Amino acid sequence: MMQISQLYVYPVKSLRGVALSEAHLTRQGIVHDRKFMLLKVHHDDPESPRARRLENMHVPYFPEMGLFRTALPSGSDDPNGTVRVDFVPPGGRPVKTIEIPLCPDASQLELLDVTMHQSATKAYEMPSRYSDWFSDCFGYTVLLAYLGGNLRPVLGSFSPNIAASQAGTQSGWLSTMSTMLPQLGSTKDDEGLTFADCAPLLVVTEESLSDVSARLPDGEEMDITKFRPNIVLKGSPAAWDEDYWGALALGPISIALTQNCARCQSINVDYTTGKFGAGASGAVLKRLMKDRRVDTGTKYSPIFGRYGFPGRAGAGQMLRVADGATVTRRNEARTRFDWPGLTN
Repeated sequence: MMQISQLYVYPVKSLRGVALSEAHLTRQGIVHDRKFMLLKVHHDDPESPRARRLENMHVPYFPEMGLFRTALPSGSDDPNGTVRVDFVPPGGRPVKTIEIPLCPDASQLELLDVTMHQSATKAYEMPSRYSDWFSDCFGYTVLLAYLGGNLRPVLGSFSPNIAASQAGTQSGWLSTMSTMLPQLGSTKDDEGLTFADCAPLLVVTEESLSDVSARLPDGEEMDITKFRPNIVLKGSPAAWDEDYWGALALGPISIALTQNCARCQSINVDYTTGKFGAGASGAVLKRLMKDRRVDTGTKYSPIFGRYGFPGRAGAGQMLRVADGATVTRRNEARTRFDWPGLTN
């Protein structure tokens, strides 16, 4: 029987995550997952020095983000808890640390417009002391944004409701209307996203990870955290079996697995240098290109892992390492990635 072997949460998008032994689940994934995001500040107009353009920061474009570790000193259940961020520069330079409230009071914070992968939302600009700390670490001006209670719409057929309708499990006018929704995105509150890319959860298996490690020179193993999973399972019958999973049961919790996760150069980042790796560690993406470009919607990107959406009954439930996992639905064929702007 399969079981959960690892759990991870990523309080600040694209920074390194926190390993957990147990985690509270919400409809938006593991509690506190990707509620913060960094944006680079550009001043493009010399005639308007106060005007600024904000650029979303993602680790494949800013590999130096791999130098930041995160931790939850008081755990994930403390409403007054913090996320500790450690900046670990290369070369043995001193580590810098800051603590950020997990649930800051946003009543006096300025609202920002943030659009990520064509999915727009509002966010709050955190007080300058936090942004200034990150700016000092990066060596250029950045801004720390907090999502608060805002959410991003789900696009494409990533929503379980839309995925189900396209699989033929709905009929009549409801099915017709549902197939029109991918152009608009799912705007139901309980299906909204945080700053996670395309879904609340990412599920991967140790068996597929072992296949990746087998592509590396003897003695080298792939770091699973570079794939940024939330849930790692062990005991799958074979590597890549998850390509065909449509749904999981983790005890009483149901997870709809609607799409594959297409990979980018973030898996080539060396977390000790904040740069793309040298040698085999910097060529993992290329090695996966040979036989893992298996999704016709993203034919130039290799696949590792499945995007998941918790069922309504899962909200408030606990996930624990060693919990059992069962595939409750298998697809006859691989799903086709269709998030607008991310297909290739």
